[in-house]
Amino acid sequence: MRAELFDYHLPAELIAQHPAETREGARLLAVECMSGNIEHRRFPDLVSYLAAGDCLVFNASRVRRARLRGRKVGSGGEVEILLVAVRKDGTWEALARPARRLRRGTVIALGGELEAEVVEMGEKGEIRVRLRPGELPEIEAAIEDLGEVPLPPYIKEALSDPERYQTVFACEKGSAAAPTAGLHFGLSTLQTLQAKGVRLAFLRLDVGLDTFRPIEEDEVEDHHIHSEEMFLDEEACEHVNATRREGGRVVAVGTTVVRALESAATGGVLCPRRGPTDLYIYPGFRFQAVDCLVTNFHMPRSTLLLLVCAFAGRELVMEAYRRAVEERYRFLSFGDACYFHYTQHWGVTENM
Repeated sequence: MRAELFDYHLPAELIAQHPAETREGARLLAVECMSGNIEHRRFPDLVSYLAAGDCLVFNASRVRRARLRGRKVGSGGEVEILLVAVRKDGTWEALARPARRLRRGTVIALGGELEAEVVEMGEKGEIRVRLRPGELPEIEAAIEDLGEVPLPPYIKEALSDPERYQTVFACEKGSAAAPTAGLHFGLSTLQTLQAKGVRLAFLRLDVGLDTFRPIEEDEVEDHHIHSEEMFLDEEACEHVNATRREGGRVVAVGTTVVRALESAATGGVLCPRRGPTDLYIYPGFRFQAVDCLVTNFHMPRSTLLLLVCAFAGRELVMEAYRRAVEERYRFLSFGDACYFHYTQHWGVTENM
């Protein structure tokens, strides 16, 4: 499948540089996937599309203050690293800038006593480092003290309140980027949903490297997706499974939630899961767990856009994006939202 099928023109001025004044202040492009009907709404209107017995599933991973600035021990050259994920052996996957002057064994002083030793070089700025001294709790504390919230590279303006790049329900740190669909939900919206009889369920998928990597291969199938850690407990599974048994719809809030739920689904039933997932969803994928999707607008030629096209159909998604550009919606992490929905259960299916 040609990757160029998932390209579109995104005017630079439509890339949101700051969040809306309030969390619920975004616009909402609502797309009914069976009829192809597209509506222009405000985000609080999402409540009107949901019914008692539906279940919204959120990614509660918190963004680590993972951007660290330092200098190479010896030469004093400036280096910026973005910690992406910690491995079981205690080393960290990271992105470095500039990476071309780093070598295995390079030590970077990051402030205080914290240092990073390069133990492996990858491609396109990817490295593996060992942080020292101390055990993981001490290292995590040092990262929180010295690091910055890592905004995406297409956001050029400083964020006055770093908590606006965290969801209101974010808990344990682990992500290198925010699960941005959840940024639109304030506490009042969550309370309104619960009062309406909508179930709320929470899982964790720690957002990693693929958020920063476009598809550069000509063929979609040739792209390699990195694994990310996910945590889906018994309580979340029961919420989703009960919703399905009772005829409600499962609404994934964000592409990370889709990947987590579909990774844990067997025959439409969820089982608890903890560990890595490298599930790569593109058109032709057979969905088992998700009925509707709340998501932001994504970069052209990205794995996130491919997932949305797999869910709702490429032609419909690209038409929705065309209209969003025409109507001057705000795109990407701090931008407006989409709601791709089916009026009823649509079960196990595949779209193109």
